[in-house]
Amino acid sequence: MIRTAVPADVPVIHAMIRELAAYEKALDEARATHEQLHDALFGERPAAFAHIAEDDATGEAVGFALWFLNFSTWRGVHGIYLEDLYVRPDRRGGGHGKALLAELARICVERGYERLEWSVLNWNEPSIEFYRAMGALPQDEWTVYRLTDEALARLGASGGARRERLGSGH
Repeated sequence: MIRTAVPADVPVIHAMIRELAAYEKALDEARATHEQLHDALFGERPAAFAHIAEDDATGEAVGFALWFLNFSTWRGVHGIYLEDLYVRPDRRGGGHGKALLAELARICVERGYERLEWSVLNWNEPSIEFYRAMGALPQDEWTVYRLTDEALARLGASGGARRERLGSGH
């Protein structure tokens, strides 16, 4: 069963985010707190959304999808960017991951969104095969770039001087 996450799901979503980070060999980078996650999903202005995959027999949360809206200037409509898709290892193969993706695809179709996109690590062959089996195509001509930590702070600090020169209206 797939359902929309509720505030009471924050601890289990947080735990699964940490499990995913450990699987991706980046646990030290998973610094989000329960409070940050709660605010992002259920605060005054939610920035992200989540769905939970539950075991049909027990109701136990066994996976999640966390996503947010993006926008295509070429298509002129929103899409969904899937930030995280995770199913606990002992529950994989039961259709939970496919059901989570199918729910996001349903939302796209229902709302007129034209894209459902995500990233996958190049070494994660099981996930790559899973996505390809559903018809997803890699976008090999694109490379993801990211600014974080000191590089982000440095660039942000250099933008402050420009903003002051332009005036507060820009």
